[in-house]
Amino acid sequence: MKTRPDKVGRNSLCPCGSGLKYKKCCAVKKTSSTPVLKSEYSRKYKIRFKTPEDIEGIRNAGRLALKMLDLAESVIRPGITTDEINTMLHEFTINNHAIPAPLHYRGFPKSVCISVNEVICHGIPGSRILEDGDIVNVDVTPILNGYYADASKTFFVGVPGTEAQKIVEVARECLYRGISMIMPGNTTGHIGWAIQQYAESQECSVVREFVGHGVGLEFHEPPQILHYGNKGDGFLLLPGMVFTIEPMINQGERYLHILDDKWTVVTDDGKLSAQFEQTLLVTENGYESLTPF
Repeated sequence: MKTRPDKVGRNSLCPCGSGLKYKKCCAVKKTSSTPVLKSEYSRKYKIRFKTPEDIEGIRNAGRLALKMLDLAESVIRPGITTDEINTMLHEFTINNHAIPAPLHYRGFPKSVCISVNEVICHGIPGSRILEDGDIVNVDVTPILNGYYADASKTFFVGVPGTEAQKIVEVARECLYRGISMIMPGNTTGHIGWAIQQYAESQECSVVREFVGHGVGLEFHEPPQILHYGNKGDGFLLLPGMVFTIEPMINQGERYLHILDDKWTVVTDDGKLSAQFEQTLLVTENGYESLTPF
């Protein structure tokens, strides 16, 4: 598993690509207009800036989300069904005094989303048996003391093939490249730009119909975080924003369709799709992952 620092150092090269140190580039873009922008974003776009108390609550929920993903990784093996994984994670959530946010959300029938191989997202756990060589994304969102944290990882089942290894590594790197763009002075478009550029350089594609989102006090909040686009597009990143980055990366074309269950999203060409997700906070100097891995 690759690792990345949780924060951008002032003496690091600026992630915007200018070639300057961060302290001499985007760090100086912060101006006295920030309080005005926050007020406008709150009023006009319903973006909810998190207080220190909120952040600590989301951080605690994030710790639980990571424990859930660790549990999933420990039980994933050839022969287990996706519903068995769901049951274990549901019980673990309840035993830790939390609530699984997906359960009954807009009619979703299970406590976690489990998406195998060609399933892009929103896979409903059921009787599907995991087989050697599969890849499986597990997406969890616990509500702990009223706070939400959202995270996912794609795991290998048994021994992965070359194509499976590649799409999982590309998806993981796309997440980290998107995260590296988070700092005051950049925009949500910087995140999408970094993800799209890398994915397409690896001859993969980025799903556009499903996006990241604000999170923390509700399951889904503004703003939306596109995983494609251009630098400078979208909203300015301001301290106190909390949102997910969750790029869905396809081995083949980006096109998709939804199955008759009205939830399960699959690739049109039947090729593999992988995803990683974290919940991120914009800080005064960069970012903090509230679900770091």
